[in-house]
Amino acid sequence: MLVSRRDLIKQLSTLPLLGGMFTAGAITQRMPGLTGRRDYYKELGLRNFINAAGTYTALTGCLMTEEAVEAYNYAAGQYVALDELQDKVGERLAELIGCEAATVTCGAFSAITLGLAGVLTGDDPKKAARIPYDLTGMKSEVILQKSHSIGYSHALKNCGVKIIEVETVGELENAINENTAMLWFLNAHNFRGKIQYKEFIEVGKKFNIPMMNDCAADVPPVENLWKYTDMGFDLVCFSGGKGLRGPQSCGLLLGKKELIRGARLSAPPRGDTVGRGMKVNKEEVLAMLIAVETYINRDHDAEWKLWDSQIKLISNSALEVDGVETDIHVPEIANHVPSLNISWDQSKIKITPNEARQALRAGHPSIETVGGDKSVNITTWMMNAGEERIVARRVKEILMESSKT
Repeated sequence: MLVSRRDLIKQLSTLPLLGGMFTAGAITQRMPGLTGRRDYYKELGLRNFINAAGTYTALTGCLMTEEAVEAYNYAAGQYVALDELQDKVGERLAELIGCEAATVTCGAFSAITLGLAGVLTGDDPKKAARIPYDLTGMKSEVILQKSHSIGYSHALKNCGVKIIEVETVGELENAINENTAMLWFLNAHNFRGKIQYKEFIEVGKKFNIPMMNDCAADVPPVENLWKYTDMGFDLVCFSGGKGLRGPQSCGLLLGKKELIRGARLSAPPRGDTVGRGMKVNKEEVLAMLIAVETYINRDHDAEWKLWDSQIKLISNSALEVDGVETDIHVPEIANHVPSLNISWDQSKIKITPNEARQALRAGHPSIETVGGDKSVNITTWMMNAGEERIVARRVKEILMESSKT
């Protein structure tokens, strides 16, 4: 039987031997090798790569944990009623995380659309069938901060609502009217806006307006899974295929029971709703549950120490080249993991960061990194064990060769 996350954290603190159960391989959840199996990517003419960039959708997010893969394969071998599976998995997720209710969605983007749909329709399936083309009898506006208005806020527009952008608390309060359905918050931009958590929640509660927080890339730390519902947000969205290491096409919608119930009215298997194309299959639903269970049980301190040591290894290797500078840092909110920026004096090292990234991508093995015109940026949390040594060697080789020209 699954225990609640509060009980689980309490139990973990009393089990000093648990940390010894985790090895580097277990922490990074290395996938089984392809020995004796078909190499499908090779057959298709595709190159795989070492992911030194992070959990980007274009790079297919994460590698699922072995536990999640096992659950996925289990579900692939037998039938179950989809709604019943979602009901039971939702109950277990809510118990694990400590929220009122939960459901597995088709990514965090889908969680935003379905969550808003649930706010608009409540328990009325007839209203659900009319989104987005006819919002008669439903509220039709969502308010968010200008600094939070990014591409992902399009998930709100899927429901046919009007987006109202504000900057200050005063503007937020003045924008609220009888048509206001929801207030939307982008967690990663908390410190970019003039309205931060406390004031935003106070306004929502003052006017009794549901509040949603998009936390797509905001685990680790593990506490974020329950931090924002505890804080007072009515709905919270997470990506399942990033730090949680579930299926990349999955997400989580957490929050108030009545709102999750409403969201489910617009989700498959119902066929006449805005969410019909946001199908999550039985394999993904079960794998997402096990991914969350595995994530909460993980030795997070040991995992952090591993990432930190990997980043320092790559940094130290790059610093062996004259003219190189490195910056090790941890983003404050989203992708909160040890990260490395590598820059250099281009009068000494005759290669640009873009050219260096291309050299890493074109090499053997291929290595994907990110960054702008001034640096090559690297994380290690999506790597398999040992790949950090390959990255360290290749970065040093490319910079060293370019310093000789």
